[in-house]
Amino acid sequence: MADLKEVEQELINYIRPLTFPLAIKMLKSEEEIPEKTHRPFQQMKKRVAICQGIGMARKLGWAMAMGKEDMQCSLGAAPFGFFKNIDFYNEGNLAAGMFTASKEIGKREEDLVDRFAYGLYSHILAAPLSRAAFEPDLLMIYGNPAQIMRFIQGALYNEGGAVQSSSMGRLGCSAIITVMKENECRYLVPGNGDRIFGMTQDHEMAFMIPASKVDTVLDGLAKTHKAGIRYPITSFFNFEATFPPSYQDQMKIWQDEGEL
Repeated sequence: MADLKEVEQELINYIRPLTFPLAIKMLKSEEEIPEKTHRPFQQMKKRVAICQGIGMARKLGWAMAMGKEDMQCSLGAAPFGFFKNIDFYNEGNLAAGMFTASKEIGKREEDLVDRFAYGLYSHILAAPLSRAAFEPDLLMIYGNPAQIMRFIQGALYNEGGAVQSSSMGRLGCSAIITVMKENECRYLVPGNGDRIFGMTQDHEMAFMIPASKVDTVLDGLAKTHKAGIRYPITSFFNFEATFPPSYQDQMKIWQDEGEL
């Protein structure tokens, strides 16, 4: 993968994101946390949601490390393996009555969520590309649907097929796990928590690129851009518009008077 600062510049050239593109890495020990990294509970004296920490990284430009001691959202913490897997979560209790009609239906959703094994990782680390003093597992970039479309086009240029995704309107952070396990790009419809606690706006989506795919996505972005598929989306101006009758009457008067 290219130098992360160079990657960021290419993303600025081809995508123009409004918030910082992020490098994401799962850490296996606290000793791996880089210097000058924000720790929510240590420094802010507050526990947070994973989407909240990602929001701080992409909007404030901070490097953020979140581990077990930082977790306030049990829904997000559960699949990342920061805590032991328990029946209360598996049975669908966190979805029941709010997102699903019953815990049995909620269980159907929880069964679809990818998970890391308990204790496999100690922290999730997120930082703007220009501040990422580490090799990321994946990149995560927020944008509007047109920007995400460009990422999809870039991802498919050299490989074809389709970029797959799924959404339950909740637990969007778990897509990070899916991207790492499947080693495939994913686009994300942010969930309710991301919008409330991560400050994600109504017009925003996200795109995730595993580290192994970054070069091919950038190559696809560059070549589709050269072919004329660009962001901001180009407009077609080679047409003659039709205007209201009074406008046309005035043009006819000029024509009758020899002006045209």
